[in-house]
Amino acid sequence: MSSGPVGTAVIGAGVISAEYLRTLGGFPDIRVLAVADLDEARAEAAARTHGVPVWGSPATVLALPDVELVVNLTVPAAHAQVARDALRAGKHVYGEKPITLAPAEAEKLLAEAAERGLRMGNAPDTFLGAGLQSALRAVAAGHIGTPMTATTVTQSLGPEAWHPDPAFLYQPGAGPLFDLGPYYLTSLVALFGGVSQVAAVSARARRERSVGSGPKAGQVFPVDVPTHVSSLVEFASGVRANTTFSFDSALPRIGFEIAGTEGTLAVPDPNTFGGPLKLLPNGADDWRELPVRGRLDGRGLGVVDMARALRGGTAHRASGALALHVLQTMTAITRSADRAEFTPLTTRLVPPEPLPDGWDPREATLG
Repeated sequence: MSSGPVGTAVIGAGVISAEYLRTLGGFPDIRVLAVADLDEARAEAAARTHGVPVWGSPATVLALPDVELVVNLTVPAAHAQVARDALRAGKHVYGEKPITLAPAEAEKLLAEAAERGLRMGNAPDTFLGAGLQSALRAVAAGHIGTPMTATTVTQSLGPEAWHPDPAFLYQPGAGPLFDLGPYYLTSLVALFGGVSQVAAVSARARRERSVGSGPKAGQVFPVDVPTHVSSLVEFASGVRANTTFSFDSALPRIGFEIAGTEGTLAVPDPNTFGGPLKLLPNGADDWRELPVRGRLDGRGLGVVDMARALRGGTAHRASGALALHVLQTMTAITRSADRAEFTPLTTRLVPPEPLPDGWDPREATLG
């Protein structure tokens, strides 16, 4: 088994890469060696900004022998091909969400990774942050008694007002369900285990939208996915959740609540890593804040957890299996909305283990 920091390359130098490169550069168990992009000038700019020594095309980076782990930050439509190329180059893969556009693609990739003795991990890793880990501990400690139901909502007018190139967020593999759904559904699965069945409805307010900022401002692009999705999600544990994902609301709203037999927990935004975390016991007049302990670092906690698991021979938490189950859930939600029927999931998933108290990605553990 190898030792020392895990040599890592980032493929895809788009908007989200800046946050990954910022955080990964501060983790001593990760050594970022290269940045790649089809636009090599963009890869060079990202590498120079973050002090990464090598940049170039994906093929150039995949040929580097010291790269053990590839962080795949390409657009959703490219996730499967880039992951496949990395696996065939002998690299472990950690990808942005969704793992692929379709469950069958993800199943093939996970099977190929297993055959090659390689690992796949996947975003989101926000459930490893302080807010969600503290929520896990609060539920496990019995603060709300037995969890019964959950309600989540994320709604806005969509990302085109601030994102300089948002068209891909309205294509298959994105939209509010596939873009924001993974944060909520991954957190729900981490809390309550695998999904057993779903029911959903969906809508699309407009067939076209326009870019609101940056050099492409004013350009019109098509909307090819639903922009409002409401679903009922039942977990094998018996918990039920009501979820809403929308790019059609002028009233921005983010909410995540869990109701149990003894009280209600207001959970932090699962697209972030912090708090606050609030408890309203049955019969109480006011919420009280619970302590939030853990990491606030940002995107990349799943990568460093995966790197440590690689060296230690343990299971990593933001796993390909977890991402596949969430993708299967979102696909079932889409199918249910199309067919107006309850849709079962046939796979079962054991939720990832919580992080141990005191887990610190900024403390070297790999020598």
